[in-house]
Amino acid sequence: MPRIGDCGNAKTAVPLQRDSITLRSQAAPRHRASSLRSVCTDFVTQTQTHKIMAENKKLSIIAFSGDFDKLTAVFTLGTGAAAVGYEVNIFFTFWGLDAIKQKQGRSFTGGNWLTKIFGFMMGGLKVTPTSRFNFLGAGPKIFRYLMRKNNVATLEELVEAAKALGINLYACEMAMHVLGLKKEDFIPEVKDVLGVASFLNLSEGGQTLFI
Repeated sequence: MPRIGDCGNAKTAVPLQRDSITLRSQAAPRHRASSLRSVCTDFVTQTQTHKIMAENKKLSIIAFSGDFDKLTAVFTLGTGAAAVGYEVNIFFTFWGLDAIKQKQGRSFTGGNWLTKIFGFMMGGLKVTPTSRFNFLGAGPKIFRYLMRKNNVATLEELVEAAKALGINLYACEMAMHVLGLKKEDFIPEVKDVLGVASFLNLSEGGQTLFI
């Protein structure tokens, strides 16, 4: 009488055990092959991701502000990215256009008397105010002094560095019309005058910042 848990006699139990070992031995290569395929797939995916990231090393910055400190941030980020191999595009609009004007001081630039007053009040790179602690125009001078004292590039030096690094500078077409500005009013390094749609196509596939 077989005991509870026995599967017949010993002669029948042995083949069952052998069959189980055979199944496990057949399953092992299949498992290893599946794991290998998974590892290869992960490797290919990571390689493609790194390749896409390398191809899309692009930084586009919308320079809306005409403040000294914010323009300093624009050109610091832009030159830093360009120095490590990024394609950098800077799109200047409204107050940001002050950074790329030919005349860096105050001048009556514009198409009519109203836009000329705006042009005089806005000024150029040399008279950009700070967003805080402007102190009636003394703020930027204090910051420039502190920058030189600490061996930090000033805004003017960063703009020159941007030119040397081949950063793409663009002016906003709509803002130019509103302010009565022409392409001739900007520095020669301004590559083109663009609308919003053109800039979006240009910046596609990279990172975009608004400052």
